[in-house]
Amino acid sequence: MSIALVILPIFALILLGTLLKRLSGVDEESWRGLERLIYFVFFPALLFHSLSRTHIDFDAALPMLLTGLGVTLLGMALGYLSKFLFHDPPKVFASAFQCSFRFNSYVGLAVAGALHGQTGIAAIGLLMGFLVPLANVASVAVLARHGEASWLREILGNPLIIATAGGVAFALMGWSLPDLLAQTIGLLAQASLPIGLLAVGAGLRLDSLSHARGHLWYGVLIKLLVLPTLGWWIGKRLGLPQLHFEVVLMFAALPMSTVAYVLAVRMGGDGRITATQVAVTTLLSMLTLPVWLALARG
Repeated sequence: MSIALVILPIFALILLGTLLKRLSGVDEESWRGLERLIYFVFFPALLFHSLSRTHIDFDAALPMLLTGLGVTLLGMALGYLSKFLFHDPPKVFASAFQCSFRFNSYVGLAVAGALHGQTGIAAIGLLMGFLVPLANVASVAVLARHGEASWLREILGNPLIIATAGGVAFALMGWSLPDLLAQTIGLLAQASLPIGLLAVGAGLRLDSLSHARGHLWYGVLIKLLVLPTLGWWIGKRLGLPQLHFEVVLMFAALPMSTVAYVLAVRMGGDGRITATQVAVTTLLSMLTLPVWLALARG
């Protein structure tokens, strides 16, 4: 089966979420409540469930982690460069800055699972858990002048980091949960991706395409074209095995995280540009992500 056919159902769920948002009559606050439930319960359950049952070889994973780190740091540098390229208000730059390196975990885990099963989920989950603290610190630092927030609370309270650390600890120590608890977490993990993808679709907004167009399209270009190119180049130089190479390339080519919008609004940034960048990168990645992965296998 082609990569496009594997990925198509994932993006179909995103589009279904958009349709349900318009037709279901469910109000905005209910969708936001669902997003919080996914972020704090379902999604951590998936990460913990996958990592805690996987043999983790850090020596083998190190080149993949270094490649992801290189891609993220270069994305941050290119994102910061936009401050000097466009003459928008500082809060526009601070919000759009995130587009160059923040990634949509729901889409990444769904695609990795569709292509490589639990092994793929564990690999990209480890990579994401490694890079989320860096992404959060950079985003909060740039947005900090526009609002009040504790970067330490943002990091220590991040459910993705907690679930990743817990799953890795269980795997390394050889621990296991009681059957009842393990089965409950397993059921939550099964539900997390379809519900998460529906929520991504429900959050898409394209009503500000004419707002700060320079920052908008610069970030989209970096996220969907430049970063995957860098991931390809670094991964090849480090000689990553096929699974890790595909995971890194997938990670680099992911659309922008919906969390970026939440953070921008909470810290007094420009929510319009982040909401539009999330929507544009998500919709365009339906075309670009299968191409990148097909090239990786070609």
